[in-house]
Amino acid sequence: MKVLKTTHTVTLKGQQLTLYPEKIIYWQDKKVLICADLHLGKVKHFRKEGIALPHKAEKEVLKRLGEIIEKIQPEKVLFLGDLFHSSRNLGWIHFNDFIERFTHTSFMLVVGNHDILDDDNYKESKLKIVDGYLESGPFIFSHEPLEEVLEGKYNLCGHIHPAVVLRGKARQRIKLPCFYFGDHTGILPAFGTFTGTGIINPQKGEKVFVIAQGKVLAV
Repeated sequence: MKVLKTTHTVTLKGQQLTLYPEKIIYWQDKKVLICADLHLGKVKHFRKEGIALPHKAEKEVLKRLGEIIEKIQPEKVLFLGDLFHSSRNLGWIHFNDFIERFTHTSFMLVVGNHDILDDDNYKESKLKIVDGYLESGPFIFSHEPLEEVLEGKYNLCGHIHPAVVLRGKARQRIKLPCFYFGDHTGILPAFGTFTGTGIINPQKGEKVFVIAQGKVLAV
C-alpha cells in the first residue's frame, strides 16, 4: 500500500502543520503525529452483537498507522480521543502489541467519550493518558471541540468526523471526509473505518481541505 501521497501544509499560530490524505496531521516543529477517532475494538464489538463486519478492517487501521509512523518517524503520536470503541476485547491487546513495536516513539491519548476502559488497562499499557485536554505550545488538544478557547490558543480536536458534500453542474454530489479550520478550532477527520461522518457547512473565512484519491485538496 502506498502512503503519504499528496500533502498540504497550513500555518497556525506560527506552527507548520502538514495534512496527509491518511487523515493525520504532522506537527513539524514538535515532531508530533496527530490523529483522531480510530475506534479500535469496534469491529469485534459489533461482531459479538451479530453484525458481521470484516475481521481484517481493524488490522488494516493499525497497518496503515504503522506505515505512516515508519515513514514519518515522529517522536510522539497523539490520539485525540475515541481510540478504543468498547470494553476490553482482543483489539486492546493487539493495539498494545502494536505500539510496543515503536521503541523510540511515545503514544498519548486525550480521552474521548468512547474511551471507557478501566484505569487498570491503561496502567499496563505504554500509552499515556490525559483527561480533559492537553495544552502544548499554542494549541489545546481535546476530543470534542471546546466551547471556549483560551486567548491566543487554538483548539485541535476530533469527535465530529467532518465531511463536506461537493456538488457538480449536473446534480452530481459526493461526500468527502475533510480537515476543517475555523477561527479558533480545527477538526480532524476520523482515522478509523466504519466510523461514519458528520456533514459540516463551512462559513465564510473558514478553511476546508477534502481528502480525495490520495490527495488533500483545498475547497
